[in-house]
Amino acid sequence: MSNLAQEIINGIKQEPRKELIDGIWYMSPGPSVNHAHVAFNIGAFFKSKFKGKPCRVFVDSLDVHLSENDIFVPDVMIVCNKDIIKPKGIYGAPDLIAEVLSPRSSRRDKIDKYNTYEKYGVKEYWIVDTKNKSIEVYWLEGGKYRLSNEYILYPQSEIDDMTDEEKATIVYEFKTSLFDDFTIDIREVFEDID
Repeated sequence: MSNLAQEIINGIKQEPRKELIDGIWYMSPGPSVNHAHVAFNIGAFFKSKFKGKPCRVFVDSLDVHLSENDIFVPDVMIVCNKDIIKPKGIYGAPDLIAEVLSPRSSRRDKIDKYNTYEKYGVKEYWIVDTKNKSIEVYWLEGGKYRLSNEYILYPQSEIDDMTDEEKATIVYEFKTSLFDDFTIDIREVFEDID
C-alpha cells in the first residue's frame, strides 16, 4: 500500500471538499469528528427507514449538479427521483438536504446554499449545528423556504433550570415533510456527541 493511501486510511490526510457556488470554487477541509458522526447518524436513521421506499440516502459522497455554476457535496441527501441519479453524481434537486455546520463553511450553508437550494427546488433543507445541538428545518412552500421549526437538544443543566411550562415546550421528535409515517428523534441525531 502506498504512503498516501495509508495516510488517508489513518485519517492523517483528507482531501479538501470542492464546491462550485454561483460560479466560484470553494474548498473546505475534511469534517471534524462530531461533524462526520452527526452526518452518519442522520444518514443511518434515514437508511433504516427507507426499506421498501423509492428513495436513496447519500452521506457526504456525491456531487449534486444543480446548474453549470452550482455543484455541491451535501453532508446528507435524500433522492426519491431515480432519474436524476447518474454514475458521476446527482443531476437535479434532491428531495432533502442536511448540511452540518463547520466554522469555515457556516456562512455558505446558511446563506449561499440556502438560497441556491431554494432556487432549484430542494423540498426540505436542514441546517444542523453540532455545537448547539440544534436543527433548523426549512420546507419549500410556493418556491420559498419557510422555517418549519428549530429543534434543540438542551443540556440537562439547562433543563434542570427550566420551569415546568418551558420543559413542556421541548420537542424531541419531528416529522419530515416528505413522509408522514416516521419521525426523527433529535436525541438520536446528536447521540454520542461531545
